Amino acid sequence: MNSCELTASVTAVANAISCKLTVEEITVLAAVLVQLGDTLATIATFRSICCPDEK
Repeated sequence: MNSCELTASVTAVANAISCKLTVEEITVLAAVLVQLGDTLATIATFRSICCPDEK
């Protein structure tokens, strides 16, 4: 999968999810997914700096 296909897939999933949720539910889900992404980025950064041999 290339970057264009990935972003198109993410957009399709977002559109499908948003059709089933209220504005309030979309807002909560978006906030949760942002926190998830930020936390995963923090973990990956920590591992690459402090534990370069860890996968």
